[in-house]
Amino acid sequence: MPQNDVSSQLPSRALVEGPARAPARAMLRAAGYGDAEMAKPMVAIINTWSTVTPCNMHLRFLAEHVRRGIEEAGGTPVDFNTIVVTDGISMGTPGMRASLMSREVIADSAELAVQGHMLDGAVFLVGCDKTIPAAAMAAARLDLPSVVLYGGSIMPGHLGDKDLTIQDVFEAVGAHSAGKLDDEGLKAVEKAACPGAGACGGQFTANTMALALSFLGLSPMGLNDIPAVDARKGDAAAEAGKWLVEAVKEGRNARSLITPESLRNAAVAGTATAGSTNLVLHLLAIAREAGIGPDQFNIDIFDEVSRATPVIADLKPGGRYMAPHMTAAGGTPLLGRKLMEAGLITDTPTVTGKSLFDYFRDAEETPGQDVLVSADKPIKARGGFGVLYGNLAPDGCVVKLAGHDKMLFEGPAKVFDGEEACFDAVTHGQIEPGDIVVIRGEGPAGGPGMREMLAITAAIQGRGLGDSVALVTDGRFSGATYGFMVGHVAPEMAKGGPIAKLQTGDLVRIDVEGRKIETDADLASREASPAPVRQNVRGAFVKYARLVGSASDGAVTSAAA
Repeated sequence: MPQNDVSSQLPSRALVEGPARAPARAMLRAAGYGDAEMAKPMVAIINTWSTVTPCNMHLRFLAEHVRRGIEEAGGTPVDFNTIVVTDGISMGTPGMRASLMSREVIADSAELAVQGHMLDGAVFLVGCDKTIPAAAMAAARLDLPSVVLYGGSIMPGHLGDKDLTIQDVFEAVGAHSAGKLDDEGLKAVEKAACPGAGACGGQFTANTMALALSFLGLSPMGLNDIPAVDARKGDAAAEAGKWLVEAVKEGRNARSLITPESLRNAAVAGTATAGSTNLVLHLLAIAREAGIGPDQFNIDIFDEVSRATPVIADLKPGGRYMAPHMTAAGGTPLLGRKLMEAGLITDTPTVTGKSLFDYFRDAEETPGQDVLVSADKPIKARGGFGVLYGNLAPDGCVVKLAGHDKMLFEGPAKVFDGEEACFDAVTHGQIEPGDIVVIRGEGPAGGPGMREMLAITAAIQGRGLGDSVALVTDGRFSGATYGFMVGHVAPEMAKGGPIAKLQTGDLVRIDVEGRKIETDADLASREASPAPVRQNVRGAFVKYARLVGSASDGAVTSAAA
């Protein structure tokens, strides 16, 4: 037994001990929990399993191994399941409005299940994009011992001698609409891209966030790296269960790990791998749920980090490799070692009791690998993000710096109210080189739900316009997006942001080096265009639109004290 035995202080003791708790014990007995089980720490397995997506379809299998690990370590597992909304399936449809919203619902449901049953900690099994930050947000709210285990990346698809990801399918749609790919070719890409279980394989949102949670300390080092179909994943799940029980016995709670320092480390890791811009949104949300305010962690930190951090991982969408290739090269520990040696991160604790540097000092590098390079010979001298301000984004916006080298783009705006109108224009050849495509009315409240624009950005790439067109939106971008893309414009259209006053033909200037996004139009003299009226918006969507905050502060619906 660890020296710091906190078993008498566990929340579950108030649930199961004493004569007055006989009714609760009676119901637990009916569910299969006897005296021995109720005497142990009782911990949740929060599962996001679903048959709708390869990202999460194997998590039920992993849950059995988590149970094994918990029981072997002296705990009692209690299973719950929550939802998942799959971005890759809903992308480009009204269903995508549910994606970011699902982050809040997953966090809410996990919080309620654990707190409602007074459990002592939780293992979160996650896969698709929003499930990962949702788990961290719930852990931050609960402030109990928590472990997040990522189900792992999918393996590469193959077509001929080319490795494929879901990104290739979206771009094939653009090539098909441009007449560059026939029906048979599109079908071939569609069938080959996703070979089995696992989340999208590039350094898209899922892999970016799985990496971030390893640097936050919520995911035991190295476990998230193991691909979904790797035979080692079951044992990794059991190990996660064991680490949780040890954290419960030691009293190692989530907020002791989620700190301004660990959040900055996570931002550095995401930047060094040219990861998804969703990292900005999600780390801000995790910070707020942990009670860390904007005075300690804010959107400008991502700009500071990006200016100081080189890209040292050659990963898709802007690079050559997928997550399993990075794992084979040395994985997260090797990335961490290179960042540590460059002095770009600080040492912080993890859920296992070891510190980040304890893991990184021992990291091994596969001889001859070229996925991860040293910080003194980087792939790009500066990181994957930039935060811009100006008369189009007084509260800031995020530019992705992966997949292009441009630092300045100036051109006429082509303004669209909503994603569908823009997608139609792209696929019908109405976007020309030099255009700055503006999609508004897609922010957190205006969408509602802040959809990702992957269908459009991929269509732009597929039509051969990726190097000659910029895109600006109050919505989001998928981690699979690359090119000159500016998102998270705040304030959004629905909140009266100046993007609502922009008109087609206005000259827009995006100066990445100067961190500016501006128009020479006289916005002060104009009335704002009304935000689009969405049809059939009701229920959870109405509630979300009323509660959600700005993208510049994480788009959260609550803020923990």
